[in-house]
Amino acid sequence: MVCCTAYCAAEAQFNHKVAERDVRRYRRRGADATTRLLLAELRRWPLEGRRLLDIGGGIGVISRELADTGIASATIVEASPAYLEVARREAGSQYGTRPTQFILGDFAVIADTLPDADVVTLDRVVCCYPDAEALLQKAAGRARQLLAFTYPRDRWYVRTLIVLENLWMRITGKEFRAFVHTPDRMGAVLESAGLVRDTRRETLVWTFDLYHRGIAV
Repeated sequence: MVCCTAYCAAEAQFNHKVAERDVRRYRRRGADATTRLLLAELRRWPLEGRRLLDIGGGIGVISRELADTGIASATIVEASPAYLEVARREAGSQYGTRPTQFILGDFAVIADTLPDADVVTLDRVVCCYPDAEALLQKAAGRARQLLAFTYPRDRWYVRTLIVLENLWMRITGKEFRAFVHTPDRMGAVLESAGLVRDTRRETLVWTFDLYHRGIAV
């Protein structure tokens, strides 16, 4: 199974070769199934004039797909230099003269230096971050209205896949690791930040959650 970017070992794991492969796949097939879930649910909400913050944005699929909704600005925070370079190339042109930022770094570390956004997304990001609660707490702190994220389902077969993936990483000498975090603990972090869960959708392996501030947007 493939996760998203993480800061630790991100440059080695998500290098230029992987970034270009992901671009080719996106051009052939469009967004992945879990990303399509996220995009479809976000499109149910009025996005025109809103500010987007895409954490662990990879090659910029979410920003690119939402460019036609009237989003006023987009910021992609990415730990992999290769992914960020591709995102700048692929997504930046979609926004024309609208403000678009591409920021390299560990979001949990630099979050306090970033402005708030109306819509915050983390697509397959918490699965690659050891402290998901700290990450989501920082993300919630930047979310004015909506926070949408995807993560692996907490099921035995998903945990088995993750264990096997991490074992292979260890055998091949790679530092990258993936994680399955407890949904209730992640939800508690977001609820303590004043967010309310609006939607939960699931596939065989992944879960999508959408939270809002409890007011109409």
